[in-house]
Amino acid sequence: MSLDFEDLVRRTVERRRLFHRHPETGWTEYYTTAKIAETLEPLGLGITFGGEFVKPETVMGAPADRDAHRRRAVEWGADPKIVGRIGDATGLLAMIDTGRPGPLTALRFDIDCVDVTECSEASHRPTAEGFPSENPGEMHACGHDGHTAMGLGLAELLTSNLDGLKGKILLVFQPAEEGVRGGYAFAASGAVDQADTFIALHLGLGFPTGTVFGGTDGFLCTTKFDVTFTGEAAHAGGAPELGRNALLGAAAAALNLHAIAPNSHGVTRINVGVLRAGEGRNVIPPKAFMKVETRGGTDELEQYVYGRAMEVIRGAAEMYGLTSQVEKVGQSIGGASSPELAELVCQVAREVPGAVDVRPRRLMSGSDDAAWLMKTVQDRGGLATYIGLGATTSAGHHNARFDFDEACLPIGLRLLEGVVRRLNG
Repeated sequence: MSLDFEDLVRRTVERRRLFHRHPETGWTEYYTTAKIAETLEPLGLGITFGGEFVKPETVMGAPADRDAHRRRAVEWGADPKIVGRIGDATGLLAMIDTGRPGPLTALRFDIDCVDVTECSEASHRPTAEGFPSENPGEMHACGHDGHTAMGLGLAELLTSNLDGLKGKILLVFQPAEEGVRGGYAFAASGAVDQADTFIALHLGLGFPTGTVFGGTDGFLCTTKFDVTFTGEAAHAGGAPELGRNALLGAAAAALNLHAIAPNSHGVTRINVGVLRAGEGRNVIPPKAFMKVETRGGTDELEQYVYGRAMEVIRGAAEMYGLTSQVEKVGQSIGGASSPELAELVCQVAREVPGAVDVRPRRLMSGSDDAAWLMKTVQDRGGLATYIGLGATTSAGHHNARFDFDEACLPIGLRLLEGVVRRLNG
């Protein structure tokens, strides 16, 4: 079956924009998962939905009402029969079987969005060209819409010409990368246990279109957790001494969390990203809620900052006469790309039209739970890499004005196809 590459690029852009209009945060990606399946099943790929293999005990930060997200997916136009097949864990695995013995290559594409309200100004291209987020407070502000579209395009490229390929290619459409939740659940559930090679990719990353990094090193270990402070409500004017102010306790914790000393042995990070408290101006606030993350260049450094954070939270609660409850909602580890696989990526990239600046590796300034999947494969003797695909952006990742140059998409498609054909050829 012949495939017109320019037509494929056009479809890939259209799919990216469709996903951009319908962003879904971690473990709620029912529309996205259904649309992926709608595209892949007619190509003959074997589909396994997350609900069929993800172990419930491995899921962190799951939504309280999955049915509401299923209903939203159908309202947006997803096939209700497919939505009903997904189960309680979103995402899916799609297998291309060449019918010939050979290696198993797995590629990860993350599908979730970020808790960001998208810019509505006319100068913002998604607004100007008619594909802004239709889900208030949620936005594809990290490029995962592009990743998902490239995964579908790659499936079309490979299935259109299986000649010369051997073994199997596993496409991993992973939910809940933001907050580092889905990677652990997929790895712990055995999704890539049999893979000989694992590849993840991220676009943008502060580099212009045409840049390609064969690998990424230095992932930061991280823990994401929620904190609830509970005090006692009271009349702020009539009997303030009877209250226990959870807002003040949370505020004290937030300030002192950010005062945790850096560590001389390497990089540490902490961020209080959300703080909600209060019921009325004349009520002593009885509840406060925080979303917090810690990071470190090694597991020991991450445990240092996490441990100090727990001390700060307990101290703030005691100082204000509160109780505190901590719930871990996400976690990821460090990792590094396999040098020989990163070099193979560079070899292929040098032959890809539009890839004008090919570099062997980059250091990661953040975290990605693809590290769990990389480690799974590497621990079993396989190879793994995390490709950086440059894309000129209108703003930084996780910014309300984020958008990326869609000219990176054909570069990514050709690169991934070339790498797979080298590995499975």
